Amino acid sequence: MLNRTILTIYIHYVHLLDAKFTNFMYRGDEMADNNNPKTESHDPGRRNFLKNTGLVVGGVAGGSLLGGLFTNQMKSDDGKKGTSDETAKVDPSHARVFFGRFEDFIVLAAATELIFPEDDNGPGAIGLDVPYYIDKQLAGTWGINGDDYRQAPFTNLEGLKKIQKDDEKVNHARANRGKIFLEGLRLMNAESMKRFDASFDQATEEQQHEIMGDLAEGKLDMKSTPSDAFFALLKQATLEGAFSDPLYGGNKNMDGWRMKEFAGARPSYADVIESEEFVKLDPISLTDYHRKK
Repeated sequence: MLNRTILTIYIHYVHLLDAKFTNFMYRGDEMADNNNPKTESHDPGRRNFLKNTGLVVGGVAGGSLLGGLFTNQMKSDDGKKGTSDETAKVDPSHARVFFGRFEDFIVLAAATELIFPEDDNGPGAIGLDVPYYIDKQLAGTWGINGDDYRQAPFTNLEGLKKIQKDDEKVNHARANRGKIFLEGLRLMNAESMKRFDASFDQATEEQQHEIMGDLAEGKLDMKSTPSDAFFALLKQATLEGAFSDPLYGGNKNMDGWRMKEFAGARPSYADVIESEEFVKLDPISLTDYHRKK
């Protein structure tokens, strides 16, 4: 009798979590569009992965782990599925919470890498987890312009084009940042398909630069805001992801700080302030600091 009661409570709890998760994921028109079920077939091995790992029950953990599974294949050239060993090493922080479609996320990753490429100084945007930083920010208050004044009158598209500062163009737009990102990334992908018969992430670097250049110059037609305003927003988010505290999802291993020899969130420099020689300090993040408390 006791076991049956415990089982009943567990099943009720799982369904409650599932209902809350579903309600969160599908809030708003942009989220419904962002998680279009018609695109499920483009995520390779989705059904088999769920079946093999037993994550179908409850429906809570499946989507998060899938984000990491597929995104870890981002740099794969042959398109083959990962092995079971690779699946076991999935980083739990690599969980997409805003981008329901992998096609959108892979365009974002390629675009950020163009803005902040890997070189001899250190890793690029992908290596610093910048795409995941942007994903997390879009899923929060920043993505829905929650801290901005969002009442009419809004400036129409022609009026936005006349504004000089790109960030003001975005602020005066009716669409929030989440919608702007989705429209901009999908436009870049569609433009790549039209010009080069290849998705943006599969296009050559020269072809990608061509599209990004037109985006930055405002030559691509967007409905929510001028394309140069979206490019400025994308560039801003990329740099933030490369150099912000790892607590927010980017700057993996604090490598962005190491490239700038920034010591991070140190509460005091009392132990080195009187040194006559330059002292190179290993950076610490907010997470490291609180862990030591």
